[in-house]
Amino acid sequence: MNEMVTIPKDEYERLLSARDDLEDIIAARKALETDEESFPSDIVKRLVAGESPLAVFREYRGISQAELARQSGVNRIQIIDIEKGRSTGSVETLKKLADALEVEIGDLV
Repeated sequence: MNEMVTIPKDEYERLLSARDDLEDIIAARKALETDEESFPSDIVKRLVAGESPLAVFREYRGISQAELARQSGVNRIQIIDIEKGRSTGSVETLKKLADALEVEIGDLV
């Protein structure tokens, strides 16, 4: 036999809202427990919009193309070509750039 409880609709909606809030809190705590770096929403929006990940992360880190070239050992012209989409860069090149920007290589692909 199923037991039934009758409550006012506004109380039911309040309970649903409280459940949603709890799920959000749990998700936020899980996100904070990870060692992975998170990025501001404007960075994510730029990446989703199709901007060059290399340019987005370089600008986010506040590094010029010349400084990234110095830190990574990658020629500045290669960096420009990758940012402009004229080249994809080799795995080795992307690894150097990712290390210099402190991101995963997958973040640049």
